[in-house]
Amino acid sequence: MGRIDYLHDPAAPPANSVVPSVVAVVRDNDGRVLMIRRSDNGRWALPGGGHDVGESISDTVVREAKEETGYDVEVAGLSGIYTDPGHVMQYDDGEVRQQFSLCFRARPVGGELRTSAETTEVRWVTPSDLRDYDIHPTMRLRIEHALDESRTSPYIG
Repeated sequence: MGRIDYLHDPAAPPANSVVPSVVAVVRDNDGRVLMIRRSDNGRWALPGGGHDVGESISDTVVREAKEETGYDVEVAGLSGIYTDPGHVMQYDDGEVRQQFSLCFRARPVGGELRTSAETTEVRWVTPSDLRDYDIHPTMRLRIEHALDESRTSPYIG
């Protein structure tokens, strides 16, 4: 299924759904960030996805990281809440989803690197190298906030 992200674009279709979702900024002992290349749009992103009925939000982080990267992770904290109504994602099936994303810091605790139906590549990236990757601006914002160790509370916006 394809996906088109719109950010404050007057030509964007109106949203017809809101789905709570998560992304995880997973960092290894060397400070590298776990990144995925999405199969739906080809861009690099943080692992994550939609919250399912019957699971806690931290369970969602753990499940999505495992499904998309092969790694088991442990949630270390919340770094931000992103609800910009000007960011919508249009899917091939007609869904146009308004952003509602919680970004968590996490660390790997097991597993091994692998791709999935949702990921064509999985890679550990040094933060200084992230500028060379095709990453949507809203995803870059999440990464910047999570890596900013001077923040004493989560971003809310």
